[in-house]
Amino acid sequence: MTDRIINISHLSKSFPGGSKVLDDINLYIRKGEFLTLLGPSGCGKTTMLRMIAGFLQPDEGSITMDGKELTGVPPHLRPLNTVFQRYALFPHLDVYDNIAFGLKLKGVPEDEIDKRVSKVLKLVSMSDYEDRDVNSLSGGQQQRIAIARAIVNRPKVLLLDEPLAALDLKMRKDMQIELKEMHKKLGITFIYVTHDQEEALTLSDTIVVMNEGKIQQIGTPMDIYNEPVNSFVADFIGESNILNGTMIKDREVSFIGHDFKCVDEGFGENAPVDVVIRPEDVIIKSKLEGAQFTGKVKSCTFKGVHYEMFVDTDNGYEMMIQDYNSFEVGSTVGMSINPNDIQVMHKERVCNTFEGVMKSSDTVEFLGGEFKCLDTGLEAGDKVTVTVKFNKVDLLDHEDEAICTGNVVFILYKGDHYHLTIKTESGEKVWVDTDDIWDKNDLVGINILPKDIHITKTAENE
Repeated sequence: MTDRIINISHLSKSFPGGSKVLDDINLYIRKGEFLTLLGPSGCGKTTMLRMIAGFLQPDEGSITMDGKELTGVPPHLRPLNTVFQRYALFPHLDVYDNIAFGLKLKGVPEDEIDKRVSKVLKLVSMSDYEDRDVNSLSGGQQQRIAIARAIVNRPKVLLLDEPLAALDLKMRKDMQIELKEMHKKLGITFIYVTHDQEEALTLSDTIVVMNEGKIQQIGTPMDIYNEPVNSFVADFIGESNILNGTMIKDREVSFIGHDFKCVDEGFGENAPVDVVIRPEDVIIKSKLEGAQFTGKVKSCTFKGVHYEMFVDTDNGYEMMIQDYNSFEVGSTVGMSINPNDIQVMHKERVCNTFEGVMKSSDTVEFLGGEFKCLDTGLEAGDKVTVTVKFNKVDLLDHEDEAICTGNVVFILYKGDHYHLTIKTESGEKVWVDTDDIWDKNDLVGINILPKDIHITKTAENE
């Protein structure tokens, strides 16, 4: 399409000795768009930005700009500029010469340089700072100069790699407003990298949520917040109550022990689903009459613009609620949720599924270890599919009694239990439902009882 300035196709990148940092990324960016790559540390967002800039080369795939392949084109010949988290200003040059540096390298006439520097200084609200030593500037002022130096070259695309991360909270919020204004005035494409969800929601036309080298969701800030496609996005973007549920039928869903009307359709009947309720969407009142469910206030904390409460519901679930009114700890309250505020999502999985090989009729190898199972009657060497329910995986804090080990890489609270993602030494993932509290990156031992391992012979053995 003619409005696309950058097209990324089947982009992959691995670093020596590690897993894929980017895994088959497909994305297009429109002219004049403010697009944000958002995700936790290590998700691949900065790697993708550096490949667009030309500082890294992809293992597979292509990046085109205005229909022209960028692979192999050095950074200084690409019609874009990058603003880094570390501003990379030249300490021996004043403000004027820092901004003018690139123009002088290109041989731009002096009078043209004067006009351009003056113009960008006004744009970043730094007029009359031309002769200042950059070391005398505050962090926010240095960031403005870094942006000015980038945009003075009139790039078609401006790349920004967590440019506000080093600023304090108030300055960061002020700079967010200024960046948005700059984007509007310049009319060029901004590609912005951040792990700050609020920053992404504030600045962006489009947000690309990433995790573990893959795109999870692309959409407007409102779409991403109100219609997350999976539990990772729902948990990462803002605060959420993420709960197990059952889609009874179209427009009716059951969770926290109650049935609710909703607006979602097409999930089938009695289908397991995940339900997302934003804390601000729970209607809480001291009157119990007319409430859909009740609960007892466990805590109430003032957060500046609202109170944040944790409430234990009548069926044993904990919910986070945000409201302008406070409710006394220990008091019983009534709660309701409007159908439009219930977001239903397909479950990404309903149990653990692994590929395995029988070592004997009652021993199966998977996850890099050998597990005892009930006698299957199968022979050694038979390839099998192993299924294990989430709540049947035992986690141990001592390795010597475990069949295999792994690290906790993701924790999701589901209202009455934790849903953990464990990455094993073999690189495979195990999902676990547990009441125990673990921290991210904890090393855990994994064990599964023989009766909880279900085995099916794969078709290729037939």
